[in-house]
Amino acid sequence: MASSAPALRSFNLALIQLGQIGTDKTKNIAHAREQVLKAASREDGPKPQLIVLPECFNSPYGATHFPTYAETIGYKPGEPYDPAKSESNTVRMLSSVAKETGTWLVGGSIPEREVSTGNLYNTATVYSPQGELVALHRKVHLFDIDIPGKITFKESETLTGGDSLNYFDTEFARIGLGICYDVRFPELVAIGARGGCQVFIYPGAFNMTTGPLHWQLLQTARAVDNQVFFGMCSPARDLSVGYHAWGHSLVVDPMGTVLAEAGHEEEIVHVRIDPQVFEEARAGIPVTTQRRFDVYPDVSA
Repeated sequence: MASSAPALRSFNLALIQLGQIGTDKTKNIAHAREQVLKAASREDGPKPQLIVLPECFNSPYGATHFPTYAETIGYKPGEPYDPAKSESNTVRMLSSVAKETGTWLVGGSIPEREVSTGNLYNTATVYSPQGELVALHRKVHLFDIDIPGKITFKESETLTGGDSLNYFDTEFARIGLGICYDVRFPELVAIGARGGCQVFIYPGAFNMTTGPLHWQLLQTARAVDNQVFFGMCSPARDLSVGYHAWGHSLVVDPMGTVLAEAGHEEEIVHVRIDPQVFEEARAGIPVTTQRRFDVYPDVSA
């Protein structure tokens, strides 16, 4: 990571718990755009500087759907990239609406196809207020789970795991990225936090089994362990489709306080990120300076 992160400043965050995600990709993309515009034109409070969409928002969620809905993005960090000329319809929309609203945008995640290998990824993209694609995160940990009598789901049947940790810098924070199941692996946040990330944003779609058990617990643990703000953005729950998302998009502060939480239907959650909480947590409980790397290894080294 870059040596110097921007100082954490107050900013407004919006999580879009998107509903109406069906089999028509064009409608899914159009509805997502409408909701980003709605979040940005908030009338009952300050406009957000950062807007977030949920995991797999342009297609139904499921391993059988990923190959059909996958798009080619072709972005490589450090190389010129024009989102307006992207092969991806979704990327073009996300870039355009970020520029139109003048906001930072974490474009949830979409199924991505890499042309050179044929591999499929679950991929999040990030856009600046100028519409530039500034970061891309491929879900590192694939959700392969088998709970007898409850749920069996294997992303690895179609997806390949990403192989990099990712973040982006704004004028108000350094923000770490992950997707859904990545939250169960604390190393990603520990490494990111020690590299200067003050906020972490994970699009995610926990199910009706794991959601009640661990959705809030895991986010609180990551936030408190690393003294950072942590937020996850879920799709809305739709019992008429094959995968039932838990919903409950939320944001947790460095002391473990839930700042805001959605229900399970389509909803936009607005949150004010206050750096005073971040500073007081680190000053009052100084775990960032009291780690014993002479006793155990530093995973960020």
